[in-house]
Amino acid sequence: MSETFTSVSEEEAGCRDRERLSFDLDADICVIGAGLAGLTVALEASRLGASVAVLEGRQIGWDASGNQLGTVMPGFALPLNELIERIGFEDARELWTLSKEGAEFVRANATEENMPGIGPTDGVLEVSNVDAGDRLISRLQMLNEDFDTEVEGWQVDRVRELLKTDRYFHGVYYPKAFQVDGRRYVHGLAALARRAGARIFEDTPVVSIDHSGIRKRIVTPSARLRATHIVLAGNIHLGAPLRRLSETLLPVWRYAGITAPLGEGVHEIVAFKGSVMDSDGIDHFRVVDGDRLMWESPETTWAARPQRFAGAVRRRIRTIFPALGNVEVSETFGGATGQTVHGMPQIGQLRKGLWVVSGFGRQGMNTSAMAGQMIARSILWGDDRWKLFSPFELVWAGGATGRVAGQLVGIWGRASSAAAGSLARYRERARVKDREREARLAEANRAAGTGPRRPPSGVRPRPAPPPKQAAGAVEPASHDGAASQ
Repeated sequence: MSETFTSVSEEEAGCRDRERLSFDLDADICVIGAGLAGLTVALEASRLGASVAVLEGRQIGWDASGNQLGTVMPGFALPLNELIERIGFEDARELWTLSKEGAEFVRANATEENMPGIGPTDGVLEVSNVDAGDRLISRLQMLNEDFDTEVEGWQVDRVRELLKTDRYFHGVYYPKAFQVDGRRYVHGLAALARRAGARIFEDTPVVSIDHSGIRKRIVTPSARLRATHIVLAGNIHLGAPLRRLSETLLPVWRYAGITAPLGEGVHEIVAFKGSVMDSDGIDHFRVVDGDRLMWESPETTWAARPQRFAGAVRRRIRTIFPALGNVEVSETFGGATGQTVHGMPQIGQLRKGLWVVSGFGRQGMNTSAMAGQMIARSILWGDDRWKLFSPFELVWAGGATGRVAGQLVGIWGRASSAAAGSLARYRERARVKDREREARLAEANRAAGTGPRRPPSGVRPRPAPPPKQAAGAVEPASHDGAASQ
């Protein structure tokens, strides 16, 4: 069946009463979780002709899916070189291609026609906290030549021309990556799924699941649902019915803030128009609403009120861009991402008719879109590319001990990044001082006339006089054999 794309109105994109499941229902596919991954499954499967019911315990995009910066770029949370080491070059290249397809799925849907006010803008810049020019060259070559990804390497001067800070060195620019309004996107995705025929029920938690037999049974507080396929897209919030699955994810809460309007001066300090993220995964920011800065940085493995982190966001902005001064953070938000032990998403079939799409970590926009498309096509078309994720098995994340360890690892990583950055800036200042000292010494030598001199043009240097002989020494014989007088 051919795919169709339909637009949604602003009213459909999130301004409607929530519907609860209060009656028994049959469907081809039941999706548990109305985040980015679950809604993509619902949209894609509905476009392909299946009947789909989505069950959401709270509301659409209530956690991480509705609280993110909206950056869309290829790749995974696991660094590319580690992905190649894990599964080999060819499979890594195929997975990378799938991640690019996920990004293109978001681009195709996130248009003003489909989602009014979505505001897509192009360009993502990944900056380095240390001077890593040598490593940058090999990475650029691999991305361009081996993984068919358009990237540009930026020298330090170009990075600092657009970002007025000495904290960043080289950069990798992704011209085809982009960003959207993340909140509008998740609600727009739900509206598109509804228009395609999917039924989305909010405030409908799942009490139990019976995944035996051809027709699976799902029980909610006020109704029962039967489906041939169940897709688990609830991330860390699957709860009691599948607690063992949710415990394979380490919950990491990432917090962000939006400043009060900063005026036109912010564009002189942050002149880059797209999203900026550092290579250590600490800061992620961009200018929004004309002159406000949206900044994501603090993270914990424990839930907390986002308002508590307004001061941390403000201090981080002042650290990176001291010229902005002590900005006011007028809005804060945050959500929990599920991070796997191996760093790759959980995508595949657990048993016949029971599927999982979760564990996307920080890079969820493109990977959740990729996973949703893949699972819908696996169910309806028999697409078996999900087997590429088979090497990344379900691994217990360690429970409370794992969360403590994760928090300590995060603290250590930030401290290591800060130390490495301080050392890199110290070395840079030392090199600058050495060059200035050499320049001053050369200038002083020229002024004193003691520096090395070059003979005038066209004049041959005079030969050095022969060395004087000591008294009583015998002169050597002349060439004509005559004795010296």
